[in-house]
Amino acid sequence: MVFALEPTPPANAFVTEAMKGRPQQSFPLDVFYCECCGHLQLLDVVDPRELFEDYVYVSGTSPVFVKHFEDYAAEVIDRFRPEPGGLVVDIGSNDGTLLSFFRRAGFRVLGIDPAREIAARATEAGIETRCGFFTAGVASTIRAERGPAAVVTANNVFAHIDDLGGVADGVRDLLAPAGVFVFEVSYLADVIEKTLFDTIYHEHLDYHAVRPLVGFLERHGLELIEAMRVPSHGGSLRAVAQLKGGDRPVGASVAEALAVEVAMGLERADTYRAFAGHINDLKNELAGLLLALKAEGKRIAGFGAPAKATTLMHHFGLGADFIDFIIDDSPLKQGLYTPGLHIPVLSSAAIAEHRPDYLLVLAWNFAPSIIAKNSAFRDVGGRFIVPLPKLEVV
Repeated sequence: MVFALEPTPPANAFVTEAMKGRPQQSFPLDVFYCECCGHLQLLDVVDPRELFEDYVYVSGTSPVFVKHFEDYAAEVIDRFRPEPGGLVVDIGSNDGTLLSFFRRAGFRVLGIDPAREIAARATEAGIETRCGFFTAGVASTIRAERGPAAVVTANNVFAHIDDLGGVADGVRDLLAPAGVFVFEVSYLADVIEKTLFDTIYHEHLDYHAVRPLVGFLERHGLELIEAMRVPSHGGSLRAVAQLKGGDRPVGASVAEALAVEVAMGLERADTYRAFAGHINDLKNELAGLLLALKAEGKRIAGFGAPAKATTLMHHFGLGADFIDFIIDDSPLKQGLYTPGLHIPVLSSAAIAEHRPDYLLVLAWNFAPSIIAKNSAFRDVGGRFIVPLPKLEVV
């Protein structure tokens, strides 16, 4: 183990009013580094059915992410030229936002997602979604029924899987000879560089870097051909792979990413120990600010209840003594209480109703758009606290 964060319940384990008085089980967030391949990961695995079958995050509630996925689909189509009308399969397709843009461009689409309610809603909205986990067996069934896939995508899910090798085998078996596998994950270089420690939670078992991915994909019959940095979630890696021995050349982005990782020391355990010390410095800085504001009688609400807020709040000790309530735009979270700390999640109408003095932006990666959208709050004297990647008061 190279460092440990405070144990938490599963990051999306929100509870109802009736359940808020009951304690929730917490699990370790101990981070381990493999000295052989350089991979960073959790070893404590929470049952994926508990994490994902009643999932409450949906991509379509965020205009930023809708635009991100629209641009994403356009880039894949323009750059890799999948066969017109070909099959696009999205692993962990959520509400089908990404697939909707492929369908609009004339492709056949299929989503795979274990979240029962979200999968049903996506299907009702016209994006066929199979409820379940993607496995090599599922891949074989899809190929037999619909033929090979021109594109397989997996966004913010390739770090969530215990049997990652099984998924890679399934992708290999599903891809057409000229197909591409495109996936986005939180990038370890950004996690360290920007102090994105709150992306560490139980859904994320793996913290991916390019060097370990090259060897991993090769062992499963795939070849990494692009490794591009994108801004989503504060800093992500968009990786593109083809079948091993495919026609596309390996892009310069792979060598460029490898050089960055060496310069950052991502292959050294001491890098992660130093990272843990920096996290604790930020914790003390934010605690000092909030204690001072509370001593002045200021009212503080949170804005955004993403999964990462669970890690941030537990590790920084941000309970009900600091935060009165949290605003979130997702109707699936409104009326619920946060995992473990049981702070109420309300709609944006609560800002005008309760009139907090400060909004602590827990969904800090969307801070610019959140601040712009809530200009009325700022116009009447409200202020925003952005905790990461460095503490700012706006």
